[in-house]
Amino acid sequence: MHGNALDLLARFLIGGTVVILFSIIGDVFKPKSLGGIFAAAPTIALASISLTAHQHGNAYVSLEARSMIVGALAFFVYACAVSFILMRFRPRSLVAAGALSPIWFGVAAALWAIWLRK
Repeated sequence: MHGNALDLLARFLIGGTVVILFSIIGDVFKPKSLGGIFAAAPTIALASISLTAHQHGNAYVSLEARSMIVGALAFFVYACAVSFILMRFRPRSLVAAGALSPIWFGVAAALWAIWLRK
């Protein structure tokens, strides 16, 4: 098999295995709506990090992992803002999510400038 095909196969196998594990974890916790949190993003991140480490080394993976952390923190701040606005003022969800999306990008840009920029 070609190198790229092996990488794709590894991503599918690692991702699928981790999706199953996180789905089991999601079924254990209440409420069941939290199960989705344990399914998608962590599996993709873990599969990507393991393959990236194999291809580019640990220093590159360190930068990628920090970038993922910055994105997650920025999303957390955005999600908190959207939740607050939805509960306080009760606008349509799409309007609140769209109007507050600059918060996500702003926090990500600020964290990048503080922590990731060389």
